Amino acid sequence: MPLIYHIATKEDWSAAQTEGLYESPSLKEEGYIHCSEDRQLKDVIARYFSTKKNLLKLTIDTEKLTSQLIYDWSNAIEDTFPHIYGPINLDAVILVETIETR
Repeated sequence: MPLIYHIATKEDWSAAQTEGLYESPSLKEEGYIHCSEDRQLKDVIARYFSTKKNLLKLTIDTEKLTSQLIYDWSNAIEDTFPHIYGPINLDAVILVETIETR
């Protein structure tokens, strides 16, 4: 069971519970949902979310995803990152954890 992770706001995750699918703002803006591998999480949180509050870490079982998963190269970071090209079906999210930031 390959796992990837997505950082979500509590508000966006709550909306997903009502809608039945999770769609981050980046899906509409960029065409995909940004995700990370476990080894990338600490740096992603520090780089993009250090001043944010009310965050959750979604653990996603990639074998359960109904939207396309593609690993794309990031020139800025010089690494590949998992991106989901469509909404995340809720049953693919196997764990939701609160993230504490400073």
